[in-house]
Amino acid sequence: MTAQDSATAETSIAVPSPASEAGPTGQGQVSGSGSGSGSTAPAVSGTAPASPGRDRALHRGGLLQAALGVVAFSLTFPATAWGLEGFGPWSLVAVRSVLAAVVAGGCLLMLRVPLPERRHRAGLVVVAAGVVLGFPLFTTLALETSTTAHAAVVVGLLPLTTALFSALRVGARPSRTFWAAALAGAAAVIAFTVQQSGGALSGADGYLFAALLVCAAGYTEGGRLARVMPGWQVIGWALVLCLPLTLPGALVALSYEPVALSAHSVTGLLWVAVGSQFLGLVVWYRGMAAIGIPKASQLQLAQPLLTLVWSVLLLGEHLTPAAPLTAAAVLVCIAVTQRARG
Repeated sequence: MTAQDSATAETSIAVPSPASEAGPTGQGQVSGSGSGSGSTAPAVSGTAPASPGRDRALHRGGLLQAALGVVAFSLTFPATAWGLEGFGPWSLVAVRSVLAAVVAGGCLLMLRVPLPERRHRAGLVVVAAGVVLGFPLFTTLALETSTTAHAAVVVGLLPLTTALFSALRVGARPSRTFWAAALAGAAAVIAFTVQQSGGALSGADGYLFAALLVCAAGYTEGGRLARVMPGWQVIGWALVLCLPLTLPGALVALSYEPVALSAHSVTGLLWVAVGSQFLGLVVWYRGMAAIGIPKASQLQLAQPLLTLVWSVLLLGEHLTPAAPLTAAAVLVCIAVTQRARG
């Protein structure tokens, strides 16, 4: 209790701006194992003058980690499609979360990480509901009837949605350019989904838009928490928090949905559980804490195009001309919103 109180007092004196807080927090995530280490890192950094070279190195490290997260996420839809070859949608979602929670919980136990502070638990619930449960469930249900290429274009609106949630969460006032580009990007996505669905939105599109909302909320809250506690602990505790729901859910789902194990289904399951659900989010949250949510979102602009490439290479899907054109239009619109925010 004393250590936490002193860390709070030192942070208020040593940290002059959010920008200086982000870099040291990234360092704290490397060495700290408890929530106290995440809060003390900014105070420790205040004992030495800032170095431009060190700041650039931290920024490059944050960019690399966020980029690795984007690559991991871009493989999620193809891996989910593989997983659905052998598992039902409910089984796949529940089992992936259980496997990821086992990995995360093992790390937390091995490093003897204390329970998160009470003030951080509400945020972890938002992360758990959005990133651990909501997004995997909605996207898996959508991929039962939607191609990965179609889903990738719709979810290409995620960086924009995350930017909007972030702006609302911190009380920022986006410019008119931001809103104009946001509306243009939304219009492009809606036009694409309506055209692909024969003039009306399908049930899969409804799932995908729901996934956008819950994931954006989880990303925003997770990015905030990663500035005061190590990023891997953010997703680790969120996964463990869901275990009382996902474990019995997996047992029930497996008893009702048939399972046909194959190289594709097992590989897909392992990737979405360990690669996307845990490791991808670890480096993603660390990158967000180091370079900020807006800059990290800019890197995620490449995710839809990467997923389109994976869908062709791994699944043999054929793209319609509208898919890459819409993805490119969305990327342009989101890029404008990110610059307008700065």
